[in-house]
Amino acid sequence: MSIPSEDLAVAAAFERLYAALRRITPREELSLTAASTLARLERTGPHRLCDLHVPEGVTQPAMTQLVSRLERDGLAERGGDPADGRVVVVSITDAGRDAVARRRAGRAEALSAVLRRLGQDERAAIVSALPALDRLNDLLIEN
Repeated sequence: MSIPSEDLAVAAAFERLYAALRRITPREELSLTAASTLARLERTGPHRLCDLHVPEGVTQPAMTQLVSRLERDGLAERGGDPADGRVVVVSITDAGRDAVARRRAGRAEALSAVLRRLGQDERAAIVSALPALDRLNDLLIEN
């Protein structure tokens, strides 16, 4: 299968952007996987523990350990599923929401300083692309 050159260019641009966003994200107590897991719980609500590891790209034992640490730190909590008592459901706590908000605000502050250096047309282009980027994100999550 031949990959269109524009798809290769998009992939390369996203790689560069991902690396840059990692560099400007304030260093905190949260690992990338912990922050991503908390953000997922904040965005989409409670998840079964067994369903969290695949979208985060870790093994189920690693996710179990991560959730244990998040629970110990008061950022997430485990509960039962009313429909199936054998299932463990993980939810974000208020402290977890605060941690996600702090991380997002720190990244936004750093990104805002860079965005101000762009021209008005460049900023408008980025803002107009946000719905398509959100849709792309949704499709990536589905896979």
